[in-house]
Amino acid sequence: MLKIVIVTDGSYGDRAYDNIKTEFETEFILLEQPTSSFADEIDIPEDVLKKLETADLLITYVLHPDLTLEIVDRLHDKVGWIIVAAWKGEGFKNQLERFENVTAPINMCDLEENGNQIFDEFTSKFGRPIVKIFSENDKVTEIQVLRTSPCGSTLFVADEMIGQDLEDLPIKAGLKLQHYPCRAPKFRLFTDEECKKEMAANLHKNAFEEALKYFFYKNQFL
Repeated sequence: MLKIVIVTDGSYGDRAYDNIKTEFETEFILLEQPTSSFADEIDIPEDVLKKLETADLLITYVLHPDLTLEIVDRLHDKVGWIIVAAWKGEGFKNQLERFENVTAPINMCDLEENGNQIFDEFTSKFGRPIVKIFSENDKVTEIQVLRTSPCGSTLFVADEMIGQDLEDLPIKAGLKLQHYPCRAPKFRLFTDEECKKEMAANLHKNAFEEALKYFFYKNQFL
């Protein structure tokens, strides 16, 4: 079974851990933020490194950039894949992704398969939302979540859509995402792009639009 290790130095990553552990063997590791501002004094305890090395896929929610880079430098050739879930700045993203097995997504709910066996096994369950809708009398009776965002927002939205009218359901789903305590920051990484929370809402809206296309196709032709 795929082994996932989630590492953080703050308040991020715990909800992803709660959801991911339902599908994969998952370990959660909390690191202390470095006290020194000098990158060459960043130190990761050996016992922690050994735990991190057991991962097939490592997800880091570490906020301290030097600690993040140290983790990637030390472990990129010892684990199958690394997802850097917390980062800031296009230059830092490019620096991280110079390693062929490192992904620094703008949003964790935008992950899709990339052809790597380990990464694809993870994204078969977690990443860009995929749902299947069942209804009766133009009202939603059941929603199967085939792929959820790691934080669980897709599951939340799906539950909230039960009993809703099919009309404008994608819009309702996107709006409901705003009620989930999504931790995607409300700031723009790049000035011409939507903020992370807006992106998460649109990804869920799109997932419900696709599900309704399949639903109407199935009822029309089967």
